[in-house]
Amino acid sequence: MNQLLLPLLLLLVVAVPLVMGTRKQKKQQAAQQEMQNSIAPGDRVMTTSGLYGTVADTSSETTIDIEIAPGVVTTWLRLAVREKVEPVVETEENEDSAETETAGIESAAPAASASEAPAQESISAEEKQTSGAQVAPPLEHGKK
Repeated sequence: MNQLLLPLLLLLVVAVPLVMGTRKQKKQQAAQQEMQNSIAPGDRVMTTSGLYGTVADTSSETTIDIEIAPGVVTTWLRLAVREKVEPVVETEENEDSAETETAGIESAAPAASASEAPAQESISAEEKQTSGAQVAPPLEHGKK
């Protein structure tokens, strides 16, 4: 009896996690397949490479057309769609807070003299035109 106990315990310790892991993986694959089959024109999606776009055409069984910018439509495999995402909806509260912040920044910048005032206005105008995104300098790999 004692001779069979150790092999049975080892079998349980190894086999149970393997079985549970494969069940979880099968459920995830089924959910992913269901999501890819339910894609319809107008849905906002993200691809496996991180590209966001709006589905334009789903007439093919294996491919879909995704509009990534106004007038720019690309063809992708359905399998490349990672998930559906909710479209970004700006609320009035966000717009009001943005206007308040810019008004506070403009009023908080004191003009030291008349000659410096136009320079400050041009900088603030340039800052308004640029987006919040900045480009980082390239990395230098392998140089010592």
